Amino acid sequence: MNETVSKIYIAGDHRGAGLKLYLIEMLAASGYNVVNLGVDDPNTSVDYPDVAATLADAMIDDPKSRGIIICGTGAGVMIAANRYRHIRASRCNTPTQARDDRFHDDINVLALAADDIDIEVAFLCVQAFLESPFDAIERRIRRIEKIS
Repeated sequence: MNETVSKIYIAGDHRGAGLKLYLIEMLAASGYNVVNLGVDDPNTSVDYPDVAATLADAMIDDPKSRGIIICGTGAGVMIAANRYRHIRASRCNTPTQARDDRFHDDINVLALAADDIDIEVAFLCVQAFLESPFDAIERRIRRIEKIS
């Protein structure tokens, strides 16, 4: 477990409900402090921009937190989450991509595509996202400051 991560906020729309509940179970078993922001029922339709807003609101006062956001494609929630200046979200399909996006771009939100990813691979992506450091060299910090 990465001690620098204060909380993991996790949210998803109806298409992401099953994957989200699985990840919550796995993260809790790994000792992480997980906050479920909903939706838990695949039959309760919700708009992905609203899911992203809920996640962004939860993270705004907790800079050491990380977020996981899920919809069917992963693209909708990623686009919606990146509207918020304190969020740097990336849709990742592999653990290597999650590791690299943390290392190079200091992502603080992992977007997942529930329709396109195996649940075990999704958990490996989450682990890489949570355990990978940011390479805080001057050029990377400068680039992030330009978008934050």
